[in-house]
Amino acid sequence: MDKQIKVLPDVAAIAHEAAEVIVESAAQAVAREGRFSIALSGGHTPETLFALLADEPYRSKIDWSKVEIFFGDERCVPPDSPQSNYGMAKRTMLDRLPIPPDQIHRMRGEIDPQEAAKEYGQMLKEKFGDGGLDLVLLGMGDDGHTASLFPGTDALHERQHRCVANHVPKLNTWRITLSAPFINRARCVVILVAGADKSDRLTQVLEGPRDPDNLPIQLIQPENGHLLWLIDAAAAGMSGE
Repeated sequence: MDKQIKVLPDVAAIAHEAAEVIVESAAQAVAREGRFSIALSGGHTPETLFALLADEPYRSKIDWSKVEIFFGDERCVPPDSPQSNYGMAKRTMLDRLPIPPDQIHRMRGEIDPQEAAKEYGQMLKEKFGDGGLDLVLLGMGDDGHTASLFPGTDALHERQHRCVANHVPKLNTWRITLSAPFINRARCVVILVAGADKSDRLTQVLEGPRDPDNLPIQLIQPENGHLLWLIDAAAAGMSGE
């Protein structure tokens, strides 16, 4: 695994850096295989990134006809819900880009989560076999979760399936999420972290002992890929300096 950590001034700078990485990854993938696969994440920081990608100059830097869109996780809500990760991506980016509809693969949060996870996992198996995505975008919660891999939940121990339904007791809800082993098959994983409220947890994750049951994001270690952390100054504990 090739790991890199970049500290940037703010969320806008994170979004621009991530956009550049996506443009470069897309160009390489299209040259190599004729298509580019990316899994999107939810949250405020990706929202800034998605809006950037849908506008110039980035809009014209990617051949969107050759892009396949996937999702890292989803809430168990309909696609038009304000809480839907797919819904957020659709509003901020997907509706504004010339991506063929059959190349956008959402998790069906409105059906039984076990069924939705099985359906999505089967689709991933058909598309990727034993391989993985070109790029996976992730965030980190202030509890150290990523995608919908939350501390102390069953999905942290998943080894076989690409996508699972995960019950999150502290939220009293179910989520659908890619498993850590499948995420780790990606050529590149980009983790976006912003906000002073995440500073202490981030230090634990990056500098503390390995404890993935309590800090699930530590499970993200691409087998043969590149891991890039894009962190704003506040999350890095540099605010006010």
